Amino acid sequence: MKKRVLSLCLAGLMAASLTGCGGAGNAAETTAAAGAENSAAASEAGSSEAKEELVFVNYRDIRDLNPHLYAGEMYAQEMLYETLVNITADGYEGCLAESWDISDDGKTYTFHIRDGVKFSDGEVCDANAIKANFDAIIENKDRHTWLEMMNLLVGVSAPDDKTFVIELSEPYYPLLTELGVTRPFAMISPKAMKDGSTKDGVNAYIGTGPYVLTDFVTDEYAVFEANENYWGEHPKIKKITVKVIPDNQTRILALEKGEIDMIFGKNMIDADAINQYTGNDKFTVSLSDPTSTRQIVLNTTRDVLADKEVRQALQHATNKQAISDGIFYGLEQPADTLFAKTVPYCDIDLEPYAYDVELAQSMLDEAGWVVGADKIRERDGQKLNIDLLYNSDSVTEKAIAEYLQSEYQKIGISLNIHGEEEQSYRDNMKAGNFDMVFNICWGTPYDPQSSLAAMRAPVYGDYAAQLGLEDKADIDQAITDILVSTDETKRQELYTFVLTRLHEDAVYIPLTYECNKAIYRSDLQGFHFTQTQYEVPFADFYFE
Repeated sequence: MKKRVLSLCLAGLMAASLTGCGGAGNAAETTAAAGAENSAAASEAGSSEAKEELVFVNYRDIRDLNPHLYAGEMYAQEMLYETLVNITADGYEGCLAESWDISDDGKTYTFHIRDGVKFSDGEVCDANAIKANFDAIIENKDRHTWLEMMNLLVGVSAPDDKTFVIELSEPYYPLLTELGVTRPFAMISPKAMKDGSTKDGVNAYIGTGPYVLTDFVTDEYAVFEANENYWGEHPKIKKITVKVIPDNQTRILALEKGEIDMIFGKNMIDADAINQYTGNDKFTVSLSDPTSTRQIVLNTTRDVLADKEVRQALQHATNKQAISDGIFYGLEQPADTLFAKTVPYCDIDLEPYAYDVELAQSMLDEAGWVVGADKIRERDGQKLNIDLLYNSDSVTEKAIAEYLQSEYQKIGISLNIHGEEEQSYRDNMKAGNFDMVFNICWGTPYDPQSSLAAMRAPVYGDYAAQLGLEDKADIDQAITDILVSTDETKRQELYTFVLTRLHEDAVYIPLTYECNKAIYRSDLQGFHFTQTQYEVPFADFYFE
């Protein structure tokens, strides 16, 4: 399919600004009047019909959309593929499975597969096709053990075309959540697999979702069109063109010119743009509830930070409100706790670490850290020097690091900041090669269960950071008990214990709560955020 540019030919835009539109710019003047008349007639006719195309934008290419791996853009995978269940604000609802039963012991899940669903290549999506997908995922099991269900999985089966069964070694309450996230438990046509496998790639991106990928040019654009054979309600927007625009300001200009209809994503829109378009008649600004927490992780195995009083003093010395206002223009609210209270199981009574410089200084004094001649505190000949590692690709982290360096110096703490490129930064974080390091929790819908589960092993920096805690073993055991609990009251008690211990141990300095952001044309209707922070629910959108 050739790239279509008609989606850019909207009322109010000059045809001369469009690639491929009005190529005969030097046409004879004798045709000008007729052309203007025809244009006006076309505009009037077009205004009576709802616009069926949406031009989206992303900062990078769609990449590999294999639903069982992790390289592709998640919004695009959500358009093409579906899972057994959907995660909604009201809980779980059926998707490829109409319903399911859970055994009394919580170890066996039996899914009743929806009838009449086909992949976009015509292949039937029955229990056998779903088992083929799970077999392909299990073949590459080591890649997916960040999801706890993979560690508890005993096996899967398809007793008949309409029944799919998952057996676990232990009950696991987050199973439906992990089955409902974007990947890896999304279904691709078995015909698109390579000899029944997906770990080394797929032959085509064929799912059961509301859209199909019809055209793309790497690093330029991708085109998705409505799946004519979709089993559910057909989307009103029939075509989604995604342009690749890496630069933030260029994206804003494209929106202003009408070349794109929407910008969406936590890191796609800066605070200046949000403030600029709030209250604008042409565009609508939307902000979600908190999706994740921006934080600093403190390594309790390091000499200075092994001192709980130092960790707690750092909490009181961190002006989160100033970070919220000065760096995020108030769009990311100050974070008092590791998870926002809107996160399941996290609405518990924890006393925030109030910003109090005098209290921070008093705590350091009582812990024996005395201000030296160079204005840096020391104890037993050791300077109060701390390193803060940040991702050098993140302008935001660098700005926060520089601010904290200045603030901590006022109370006698020398904060040495250094940035490393993303992969090196992540490698050092995972290995525990840091004093303090920036991180962001997993976010919706993975929190709190996945973030906590990962603390028990060296997945990110949490495991290494907590090794100096006296109650590390108790915390880990409680997390394990949470994941296999079947009693809701007991589960909440366990969550309260873990979150209270981590809060009082002062392992994390929560900074701000991230939220999802969007700016879009005001005639676009049906916009909403979902429980999955990377999903853009295009199928629910329509133009007036």
